[in-house]
Amino acid sequence: MSPSTVRLTVAQALVRFLSVQYTERDGVRHRLVAGTWGIFGHGNVAGIGQALLQAGEDVMPYHQGRNEQSMVHAAVGYARQLNRLSAQAVTTSIGPGATNLVTGAALATINRLPVLLLPGDYFASHAPDPLLQQLEHPTEADVSVNDTLRPVSKYFDRITRPEALIPSALNAMRVLADPAETGAVTLALPQDVQAEAYDWPQEFFAERVWYVRRPAPDPVELTAAVEAIRAAERPLIVAGGGVHHSEAEAALKAFVEATGIPVSSTQAGKGSLRYDHPCDLGGIGHTGTSVSDDIARAADLVIGVGTRYTDFTTASGTLFQNPDVRFLNLNITGFDAHKLAARTLVCDARAGLTALTEALSGHRVDAAYEADYRTGKERWDAVVEGAYRADDESAVPTQTQVLGALDAVVGDDDVVINAAGSLPGDLHKLWRSRSPRQYHLEYGYSCMGYEIPAGIGIQQAAPDVAVWSLVGDGTYLMMPTEIVTAVQEGLPVNIVLIQNHGYASIGGLSKEVGGERFGTDYRYRAADGTFTGAPLPVDLAANAASLGMDVLRAKTVGELRQALATARASDRPTCVYVETDVTNPTAPGAEAWWDVPVAEVASREAAVEARARYDQHVADRRHHL
Repeated sequence: MSPSTVRLTVAQALVRFLSVQYTERDGVRHRLVAGTWGIFGHGNVAGIGQALLQAGEDVMPYHQGRNEQSMVHAAVGYARQLNRLSAQAVTTSIGPGATNLVTGAALATINRLPVLLLPGDYFASHAPDPLLQQLEHPTEADVSVNDTLRPVSKYFDRITRPEALIPSALNAMRVLADPAETGAVTLALPQDVQAEAYDWPQEFFAERVWYVRRPAPDPVELTAAVEAIRAAERPLIVAGGGVHHSEAEAALKAFVEATGIPVSSTQAGKGSLRYDHPCDLGGIGHTGTSVSDDIARAADLVIGVGTRYTDFTTASGTLFQNPDVRFLNLNITGFDAHKLAARTLVCDARAGLTALTEALSGHRVDAAYEADYRTGKERWDAVVEGAYRADDESAVPTQTQVLGALDAVVGDDDVVINAAGSLPGDLHKLWRSRSPRQYHLEYGYSCMGYEIPAGIGIQQAAPDVAVWSLVGDGTYLMMPTEIVTAVQEGLPVNIVLIQNHGYASIGGLSKEVGGERFGTDYRYRAADGTFTGAPLPVDLAANAASLGMDVLRAKTVGELRQALATARASDRPTCVYVETDVTNPTAPGAEAWWDVPVAEVASREAAVEARARYDQHVADRRHHL
């Protein structure tokens, strides 16, 4: 070993390398990989596990998880809270520990959020094959279960020789830090290679800064965009998650105040404007507000900023109905910018909005258009008030009244988390976002079980912020295990656990598409064999308490208000458990369609009627060319 090298195992070298990687944007520096989640088994205990122990907490903080998927969710919540400028790693053993990463990896990549995955792998030497948990492929001996991570990773490599770590680790950091490429990054680590020593060049461990770019718009594209906006009579901005990731909220506010163009938000983009800003119309699409969707139907120019245009946003291609509608997409990725045959501004959201504001100096939409959408906003505000209002403090609350009670308790910087069930629709329509990161909906993958571990990641990223994970009983049963982690780490995450005895959201959808709520209620079997008996006597509050949380049970609206206030004041992980009144729906219905195909031929009347409705909606679909 020469003075210019240092002898370490592959795992030790990787941990040391990760500890000196940084991002920098606008002069602010962050640790690129700020900590490592891990569950240890024979595939990583003597490699990455030993390396983390040897490095110590000051070099690479270690977080103990209970489920591999949930560790990825926690890391994703952490990265989103910090606008993708800092990430966490997740290490697992081989076999089921590694395959448990797949769902979390898909969620990270779909949402364009960085996470580094370090699963153990088979022996590169193949000397002890077949080892415990090894998949033996009959024709491809270099395949392992980790190959399931390839399609859900933005970068994947298997490190079969020590020296191969150097270019692979550098590529991994490049992808994690690149806002146009980021997502899950996987370095599969054969367990013998993890423990193998090598003489590493000292330069590999030099501090390295990855500058997060803010690319400016191309002048030709900018000129065309300005012409399109000036020519539009009823333009509408669709704000997506890219507004937040770019920290472009102030630039968006300046743009709309100068031009009067209204803003509708996707699930990921909600909070881009404060809810009470005159130009904020709330959510758009299937779960959007009536004013937002009405304006979208008549818009002649849709300006997408940092959005992927999912089917919920476009109402499965039925929302933008103006025959002359055109699209202008501002996005850091060309892939998303070109959607819907749009004019493009491939650039950073903040840089693009700032350039547009300057180039459009003096331009403003017609006063009648402003009056139109502001009147619609006032009407919708009354709908929200009605859904939140609970006149009888002794009554069992509805789900929207639960949101109203929470709305009255949260501070401006509190974070509200959700991902699946009936809550995303209610939240997208009704929640009053007060700050850019208050509204945290994971709706790219809409993964049940995300909320609790994500709350932990957010609490790690923002320890002084109150965090609320909103879950229904179906979601809670998917993944409550990280409650133990919150208790262990003393993280005061709040869980609002809503008991409605089944999959309420999918039950409603099942009824709409002719499925008659089949298989969606948590009930005993009846005499005819169907699940239509009495509700199951499951006590989820007792379960949360058994995992170490403080639990507050609320049976009425009044008790709920008090419980939420108590939870927010607590410095302990706290669960507020409430059973809702499902017989008295107070949520406004869908303002736009969502395409879920219905059986074309059926013998049951519900499905036949649903198919007739489906055919009517399909006729409204447009291909924007």
